[in-house]
Amino acid sequence: MRLIRRLTQGPNRSLGLGLLALVGTVLTGCAKASELPQSPFDTAGPVARAQTDLMTLSLWFAGGIGLFVTVALLFVVFRYRDKKGNDKSVPKQIQGNHKLEIAWTLIPIIILGIVGVPTVQTAFATRATQDPNDLHVIVTGHQWWWEFEYPQLGIVTANELYIPTDKDVQITLKSADVIHSFWVPKLAGKMDVIPGRENHMFFNAEREEEFFGQCAEFCGTSHANMKFRVQSLTQDKFDAWVKARQAGAATPTDPDALAGMNLFMGANKSKANCIVCHTIDGTNAKAKVGPNLTNVGARSTIGAGLVENTKEHLMQWIRNPQSLKPGNKMAAHPNLTEQELEQIVKYLQGLK
Repeated sequence: MRLIRRLTQGPNRSLGLGLLALVGTVLTGCAKASELPQSPFDTAGPVARAQTDLMTLSLWFAGGIGLFVTVALLFVVFRYRDKKGNDKSVPKQIQGNHKLEIAWTLIPIIILGIVGVPTVQTAFATRATQDPNDLHVIVTGHQWWWEFEYPQLGIVTANELYIPTDKDVQITLKSADVIHSFWVPKLAGKMDVIPGRENHMFFNAEREEEFFGQCAEFCGTSHANMKFRVQSLTQDKFDAWVKARQAGAATPTDPDALAGMNLFMGANKSKANCIVCHTIDGTNAKAKVGPNLTNVGARSTIGAGLVENTKEHLMQWIRNPQSLKPGNKMAAHPNLTEQELEQIVKYLQGLK
């Protein structure tokens, strides 16, 4: 602490603050990549690995060029600086050095060629295909949540994407409103999600893990809260998840949960009418305005990765969603009594 006070006080205060900022910046890179939830350096698939290798190669060349230019600049500054007693006349003017000019023209061309070849190879290796044996998922970006549709399986879900390990997943990207960007750093680089246009990408998860994703393009008030998760499962676990999802939602037997289902379906429209916005497979709720809630009870978070999926958070979300996620389009339900709110939450938590 004494050293920090010396550095940040007195005539050398600016220099001290600059050194502390530099040290802090360097130390932020000391964490292991595997300990960071969204690090592109902890790759878990061939697409992310190829892109990270290309980025690392480019960084080496950029760092080398930066170091060379810095050394050359410092050499010129100190070697040819004005000295006391120097003749103040204009220095001798000379013609350019043709050999040097040819060299500094050829060297960048060679460097661009070295970087360009793997760049083109990586672009072709990571482009999406239309192989029918792959798993296809249509990803639609909404303000501010993600919709995942499995056209081969007849499943639609939201904010948590389930995939099998060691299988290529072909992604079709669409937007329902504004420009978004789909990014799962450990699996693949970001790809823009543009209204009126389809973009395509793919990735492959080599290990069973929960991967964190994020919208990487500013898209409005709750852009920072537009998160999602990718759950990679072994093939057996994925098949079990598919079977459970395709079965739809069962009618609850618990009286409170059943009462909650009736409220959800609009039995008392002055209290709640969730059926006009949401889908629950196997019921009369078939609206497409908000997220599909068929398996909402099994999701680890609500609000597109915003908060943990607990009874308290669900109750707060239904009663006043703006208190959790400003700007979202979910309607508030202030007229629900505490008992009615608990009944709806019990029904939703049973949807697994």
